[in-house]
Amino acid sequence: MTTNALVLEHPAAAAPKSGGAAPSMKALVYLGNGKKSYEDRPKPHITVPSDAIVKIVKTTICGTDLHILKGDMPTVKTGRILGHEGVGIIDEVGAGVTAFKRGDRVLISCVTSCGACVYCRRLMFSHCVKGGWILGYEIDGTQAEFVRIPFADTSLYPILEGEDEEPLVMCSDILPTGFECGVLNAQVSPGSTVAIVGSGPVGLAALLTAQFYSPAEIIMIDLDDKRLEIAKRLGATSVVNSTDGNAAAAVMKMTGDRGVDSVIEAVGIPATFELCEQIVAPGGHIANIGVHGKPVALHLERLWDRNITITTRLVDTVSTPMLLNTVRSRKVDPKRLITHHFALGAVIEAYDTFADAARTGALKVIIEA
Repeated sequence: MTTNALVLEHPAAAAPKSGGAAPSMKALVYLGNGKKSYEDRPKPHITVPSDAIVKIVKTTICGTDLHILKGDMPTVKTGRILGHEGVGIIDEVGAGVTAFKRGDRVLISCVTSCGACVYCRRLMFSHCVKGGWILGYEIDGTQAEFVRIPFADTSLYPILEGEDEEPLVMCSDILPTGFECGVLNAQVSPGSTVAIVGSGPVGLAALLTAQFYSPAEIIMIDLDDKRLEIAKRLGATSVVNSTDGNAAAAVMKMTGDRGVDSVIEAVGIPATFELCEQIVAPGGHIANIGVHGKPVALHLERLWDRNITITTRLVDTVSTPMLLNTVRSRKVDPKRLITHHFALGAVIEAYDTFADAARTGALKVIIEA
């Protein structure tokens, strides 16, 4: 994660002058471990010429937001507005923004990119020295009525008039994350065998996009039979409930004791990563997506001679234009991952619903501002 959020204020774009009450808005605010509040906050303003202010139309909650609330990311400051996904309408642009104007409808990328630094030139936008994943992490995010987007020209995508915005919200984060961090890193290929550990939103996004490459088998592993049933409807060839602790044995039996060519970890806890180590075939790939808040054992005593590749990655969103076109052409339908809808004023209820997915059946929730 980059830690170089742009904080300097441009002299010509300072905060509104005194002489009246500053504009305010409603937002979901992080108040420390396990605490959050829906409250009034100052409306953001243009800070540097490359900024845009976006009026949020639809946003959502990510598993990473839950990790922040649990204290897995202690660098997130109290008072931060959470959220890094959404679609909206340009409310204001800085003098340096050339690709967008007031009134344009846009998709907000979860990753902010300056487009010019050494990492952006290598298409590693997640490590942009002035951006990266900063929304809802190092600067205020999208679970609000308005959000400031740095480097607007390279961090927003145009939305066509009349487009269904709900599936496009999935293109902010989970679809490119599942594809880039999971499918591409795991080198899913035609005729291969794939296991995805975790049938939450990102795991299911990996399932949807893995099918671009026509693998012979996609095995979904999870504790929740409801999510596994959804996985079957979305294209999984087999499912394994891992509640009994015998998931590795089940997968090995399915594959004739060989294991799978590609394993995608989409949970972020030690047990699921170790399961990936147990079921990968010789010459296979383990692609980690999960956000890990605790140490994980790397069993080199078992893997040292098996030609295994293990990859880690934060989504770079280089695939976003392709995924937008794929969604628009209906080759993939991430709207099928949406289970609940809430108004922004009910964002606390939305969090409770999303966090208690085993009871509520929640996958992705849409929050309308």
